[in-house]
This record gives sequence, structure tokens and C-alpha cells, in this order.
Amino acid sequence: MTEVKVSEERELKLGAGPRFHLPELPGDRLAPRFLTNIYFDTDDHRLAIAGVTLRRRLERRRACWQLKLPRGRARLELELPDAPARDRAGARAEGPPARMVDLVTAYARGAALLPVSTLRTRREGWVVRDARGPVAEVVLDSVQVLEGRRTIRRFREVEIELTGGDEAVLRDLEQTLRAAGASDTDGRPKLLRALDIEPLPPPAPPPSPASAADHLRAMIETQLGLLVAHDPGTRLGDDPEPLHQMRVAVRRLRALLREAREVFDPEWVAPLRDELEWLGDELGAVRDLDVLRQHLSDEIATLDPVDARGGTRLIRVLEAERNRLRGRLCAGLRSERYLRLLASLEDAARSPRTTDAEASLEAIAADAFRRLRRAVRRLGDAPSDEALHGVRIKAKRSRYAAEVAEVVVGKPVERFIDKAKALQDVLGEHQDAVVAQQTIRELARRARGGASALVAGRLMERQVIRRAEILRQFPKRWRKLKKRGLKTWR
Repeated sequence: MTEVKVSEERELKLGAGPRFHLPELPGDRLAPRFLTNIYFDTDDHRLAIAGVTLRRRLERRRACWQLKLPRGRARLELELPDAPARDRAGARAEGPPARMVDLVTAYARGAALLPVSTLRTRREGWVVRDARGPVAEVVLDSVQVLEGRRTIRRFREVEIELTGGDEAVLRDLEQTLRAAGASDTDGRPKLLRALDIEPLPPPAPPPSPASAADHLRAMIETQLGLLVAHDPGTRLGDDPEPLHQMRVAVRRLRALLREAREVFDPEWVAPLRDELEWLGDELGAVRDLDVLRQHLSDEIATLDPVDARGGTRLIRVLEAERNRLRGRLCAGLRSERYLRLLASLEDAARSPRTTDAEASLEAIAADAFRRLRRAVRRLGDAPSDEALHGVRIKAKRSRYAAEVAEVVVGKPVERFIDKAKALQDVLGEHQDAVVAQQTIRELARRARGGASALVAGRLMERQVIRRAEILRQFPKRWRKLKKRGLKTWR
């Protein structure tokens, strides 16, 4: 299977009007290139509006597929050679490769990906260098928007893409280009300019006096956006962070729907929470092993070389299990069940079914905090791991409920949220240690052999010590949260 080439691009776009001429820059001038890009999208431009571009690029009779995905302030670029797919009859199958179609599933939702625009570009520029080597690439693109063989629009833009430099390099080059006549631009990708459409704006929070249902609807919309944004990175699997953030979005959605259940129609909200639980479990199974793998790798690195070899066998068994669970997760993300869940969440973000749209968000958050206090009171002097995990879940729900109420209550809630997060982090570390101890025991059983068993025993002892050290932090964190909560939710 051909490997996907993955890179992260950090670029700045500027307008290049008729008076702009690309200045001479320190480095090497690039030979002019002529590129033809055929962009694919749904017929209602779902990818483009979300800031995603999928295109087939042709240059000198060579072709490749490129997919660009938003990733924070940068964009992730994936490239595959154009190896023509064939249908069962052996004929060439038109359209993007299946691997790239899979990565945009959460955006396309099963809709066909069709050619929506063709752009022909003449590119010239510079590889900019300093004493360290290449730091950026500056290119001037003269773009023709084609309709058949006819040019229907033209525009020029200049781009600075960092290749080794930092933000200071970016700003210095920007000043140089502006001095040569470059101007502001709206920063839209070429496809959006060609189609003359705007990107999807971030969800706007409703005003403070809005109903509870409106505030909750906006929170659902925000979390759905985050879930979808981190879906491609989760499928790609090159970085554990998108999977973590996708799981957080699912957890927040479940917590919101649970804590505000008095607002929603029970028959409507229960199946939605059940499906979110399914997705959260699939994500969580892989995420937990990611966390454990990092922790065990750090611990094993402190062992002597002989013991470390036994630890390496444990890591191999862990990675095999993670690969199995990741395969199950990816199958779930390709299922109709997942697409139905996304559609249900989209409906919830537009018009959730409510029974008490005017319920008090402050009361909802106060109730969540009271449930947390009751759970802590029941812990006793020697709390079980299960009871502490239950408190952690209630602390998380209390925090998420407070985030919903923040727009109404204001600044005092910020301090409550900070204290809740601190308690949640401590209890999260405790639960990580509990899971680690259980998983290490199972890994040792699968790895077999005296060396692995010896290392596993030492690692489990460390988890016992880790749990005790973490628990010593709990009373202080709880006192701070309780004090803040009693002030906030009077």
C-alpha cells in the first residue's frame, strides 16, 4: 500500500494586485511551474465551507491527490500519487482515492465527491534562506478559474510558507512583501475564492438572556464542530491528540445531555446519549492505551538495560492490543451507525426537542455540584477505587454544567471551573494508575516469560506508590473546590 505523505503547513496569504512585483529575496529563485488543480467536493460544498480542500493536481503529465485539513493555526497536507483505481470490470474508477474519501467522511456524510472547480496556476517564487538553511518558501500564484476551456475569473496571491523558520521570519517576510505592494486578503483558500463562497463562521454564543435550550443548543453545536474537526486526525492516527480531543468532545456532549436532561424530551435524548456512550467507549479504549503506553515507556526508560528488555516485550503486547482496538474504532467510524449519530447531533444542534426550554442553567449547575458533594461525603476514610472514579465522573459533569451556566452567572464560574479541573486532573491520574496496574498484569500474562513478569511486578509496585501519592493531593483540591462551589452556587 502506498504511504500517504503527511506534512504540516504554516502559511500566510497576501493579495497581489496589478502593482505588485515579487521582490528579490535572499535564497534561490524557483523555476516557474504550471499547475492544474481539479477540486472535488459535495454539490453543496461542505468540504470547502469547513476549510477542507481535496484536489487532483497535474503538473508535467504527473498527477497526485492532495487533501488539506485545518489543524489549529496550521493546515495538515496529505499527498498520494495518482494511482488510478479500477472497478470490478477493470475500468478506471473516477474520483478521489478511497483513503482520502475516508478521511473526509465526517464532512461529506456519504454524499458523492464530484469535480466542482478547475484552477490553472502559474507559480514563481523563492526558497528563502538564512545562515541555518531554508526558512520559507515565497510564491506568487497567477490563477485562472476555468469553466471548460474558458477562463471565467483571474486573481493573484502571494503566499509565505514556513519550511524551517519561525513566526519572526514570517513577519519579516510579510513586511518585505507589503513594501513591494502586497495587500491584505481575506485568507480564503483558492477554491473558496474561485467559488466565491465564505467559510463557515465559528458558532456565535447566544446572548445571556437567551433560554436554556438556546444556550444548550449552542454548546451542542460547538462540541459537534470539534468532534468533526478531530475526526480526520483520529482516522489518520499519526498523532494521539486528535483522538483525545474527539473523545473530550463526546464526553462533553454526553455530560451536557445528562445534566440538562430536564430541559430535553426524555424519549429523544436517551437514544442520543446511548449512541454517544458507544462512540466514547470506542475512542476511550484506544486513548487509555495511548496514555498507558507513554507512561510505561517513561517508566521502562528508568530501568537497567536487562530489565528494560523485559519491559519492551510488555510494550509490544500493549501495542498489538492497541492496534486491534484502533482497527475496531476505525471500523466504527466507517459505519452507518456513526453517520446516523452525526446526523442526530446535527439535528440536535439545529432544533433539540425540549420539554422545559426556560429551565435555569444556574440551577442545573448547582444540582450537579450538590451531587458531587454527596458523592464525596460517601467516600469515607478508605475510599475504593470505584468510588473515587465515581467522584471523578461527577466532578467532570459538575464542571461541564458550570461551563454551560457561565454565560449567565459570569466570572465567579471561571474560578469554579478552574478548581473543578484541578480536582478532575488528580482523580484522572489516580484512575490512570488503577487502569495501568490492571493492564500491566494482563500484559505480563500475555507476554509470558520470567523477565516480563519481573518487570511487570516492579511496574505494578510503582502504580501502588503512584496512587498513594496522588491521593494525598485529593483533600486539599477538594477543599478548594468545595469552598469555591459554595460561594458560586448559593
